[in-house]
This record gives sequence, C-alpha cells and structure tokens, in this order.
Amino acid sequence: QVQLAESGGGLVQAGGSLRLSCATSRRIFTTLRMGWFRQAPGKEREFVATTDWTGTNTGYAESVKGRFTISSNSASNTVYLQMNSLKPEDTAIYYCAADNLPLGPERPPSHWGQGTQVTVSS
Repeated sequence: QVQLAESGGGLVQAGGSLRLSCATSRRIFTTLRMGWFRQAPGKEREFVATTDWTGTNTGYAESVKGRFTISSNSASNTVYLQMNSLKPEDTAIYYCAADNLPLGPERPPSHWGQGTQVTVSS
C-alpha cells in the first residue's frame, strides 16, 4: 500500500510563499517517482512538478517554472514543493502523487495523497 501524507497548505496573499510536504515510506521514496498535481475549482487535475528521490531529475509545468521548486530529503523520505510568488490562479487542492514511471501531464499517476488546500488571495 502506498501512503502519501501531505501537509503545509493554507491561505496566503498574492506574492507570498508556502511550502508543501509529502512524507512516505522509505521503500516508496526510493523506488517510485514522486511529484505534485493540483485541481482548481471547476477544472481538471493538472501536473505541477516531479522529482526522483535523489532530487536530480526534476520537471515542471510551464505555469509554475521559475516560481515553484520541488526537492527531496532522503533522511526524512519527504518531497517538498516550495511555492513562491503565488498568484490567485494557483489556488487549488494540491495532491502528492507517485508512480513507477516519470510523472507528467500525459497520464494520471497510480497513487495519490489526500490533498491539501492552497488558497491565494488577491
């Protein structure tokens, strides 16, 4: 069973920052690709960012490049999403995700966390 535990969402003003965390087991952390998706109200879930457990292979959606940074901490088996320069259009439920293949916008991953709400006020 793949368990992904997200934390770190909240309410922030436009231009502010938040950091999301996704903790999992050692086995999952080192064998699956992990990342983040988000779903805004009335919209489909979309890819945000992905990494492997070393943190050296990363990828981002165009809409967040230069503002969001994904990283991984092998000591705590945790993947982070640092979100800077937040915009109201970043408001969404953010989901941690994992799959044995690289994550991206082409297909949904096999495993999801419960999600954490991020709200950016204007």
